[in-house]
Amino acid sequence: MTYLRIPGDADGATNYERVFTLAPDVYQHWGALAQSVKAGMDLRRYELVTLVAARRIGASYCSLAHAGVLRARFYDDATLQAIATDWHDAGLDPVDVAVMDFADLVATDPGRVTAADTDALRAHGLSEQDIMHVILAVQIRRFFGGVLQATGAEPDRNLFDALSPQLGALLA
Repeated sequence: MTYLRIPGDADGATNYERVFTLAPDVYQHWGALAQSVKAGMDLRRYELVTLVAARRIGASYCSLAHAGVLRARFYDDATLQAIATDWHDAGLDPVDVAVMDFADLVATDPGRVTAADTDALRAHGLSEQDIMHVILAVQIRRFFGGVLQATGAEPDRNLFDALSPQLGALLA
């Protein structure tokens, strides 16, 4: 399952929970940080940003998990498939497209963000806190997804089961 030897018995635990048994304090603090970031955003926006970031960094575990939330709470299969394929062509509001473009840039190379990029978000009505939370959501995903990738944690089966087979295959 992972590239690390996970000590002890972790029956019923998800694969990411098993990985973090090696650093439970880090997991606890990351959870608090992630909850704080999530609480500062609309849930749908948080999940869209997280999906974009996870896809950009190649974190299939996170892509599947957050697509599952989007599927369960906000979008049907066809819309979610369109978002995952090309959010510009998915019928989203222009503000969502702009936020996702910005999240993609931050996930790709945070050092390339310019004043023009944040000005574009302000033009869509985002506040300084809104922009900061998008940045934070991307960066916590870079951390968490990177840990799962580097340890070889495989997505749990239930993440695939929550999505259509086509979407699961696309995101894995």
